[in-house]
Amino acid sequence: MKKISLFIGSLFFGLFSFATVNAVCPVCTVAVGAGVGLSRWLGIDDIISGIWIGGLTVSLIIWTLSWLDKKKINFKLRWLAISIAYYLIILLSLYIPKIAGRPSNVFCGVDKLVFGIGAGSIVFVMAVWLHNFLKKKNQDKSFFPYQKVAIPVASLIALSLIFYLTICK
Repeated sequence: MKKISLFIGSLFFGLFSFATVNAVCPVCTVAVGAGVGLSRWLGIDDIISGIWIGGLTVSLIIWTLSWLDKKKINFKLRWLAISIAYYLIILLSLYIPKIAGRPSNVFCGVDKLVFGIGAGSIVFVMAVWLHNFLKKKNQDKSFFPYQKVAIPVASLIALSLIFYLTICK
C-alpha cells in the first residue's frame, strides 16, 4: 500500500505543478509517462503498468493527430494509420525484449501488459470524451481548473486502483 500511496502522490504532485494546459495536454502526457516509469520501478503489477501505457498511447495519438491538423496534413484513414503505427511500435518494443508475452504473466488468457494497455486505452478515450462532453454542456468552458487533465488522469488512477485492489493483490 506504501507503493500505491507514493505512486498516487507523485502523480498528483506532478499534475498540479504545471502552469498551463493545452489540447490533450503535455501535463497529461507527462503525468501518464511518469506513471508508467514509476509503476515499473516500484514493481507494480503489469496490468497497472499497461493501463498507463495505454493512456500514454492514446495521448500520443491525439497529440500526433492535432499536430498533423496544424500542419494541414490530411490523408484517408489518418487516425487509423497513426493508431496502428503507435500500437505496433509499443507492442513490438514490449514483445521483442520479452517484457510482454511470457506465458506465466497472463490475465484472462491475455498478457497482463497487453490487457492493461487495452483497458487503459479504452478508459482514456472515454475520459477525453467525457471532458469534451462536459465542456460542451458548459458553453465550451471547463467546470473546474485543469478539468482536461484531471478527468483522464483520475480515470487512469481509478482503474489502476480497481485492478490493484481486486486482482493484483
